[in-house]
Amino acid sequence: MHLHAVCFPECRTQKDTVLQPKAEEMAAEDQTVTLDCHYTSTVTDVNIFWYKQDGTSRPQFILSRVTFGKGKTEDEFKERFSSALNSTMKSVPLKIQELQLSDSAVYYCALRPTVTGSSRSAH
Repeated sequence: MHLHAVCFPECRTQKDTVLQPKAEEMAAEDQTVTLDCHYTSTVTDVNIFWYKQDGTSRPQFILSRVTFGKGKTEDEFKERFSSALNSTMKSVPLKIQELQLSDSAVYYCALRPTVTGSSRSAH
């Protein structure tokens, strides 16, 4: 089983980046694996997003974590996928438990600084 980690910064300046140090993880079914994601940002309140992409399909949202708050996890991933944002270490590892063959995919870690104080909405 192959799990690939790819960096995917949504907003990138000189100091807003994500880094996934290991490009590939190999593990057997029913094992637990952790995919690392480290970030740097010019703001203290960040959003980190994890996505899964298998085959030629578009990336699928797994979960998000925020500096101040809980974030969100899609229902289909709640049972085996978890993550916690560590603002001191600036890391947001993705833990996948009880690996299944269908977990073989490319996993993207994305960074988007939170914009506060704006009442404009996107249409």
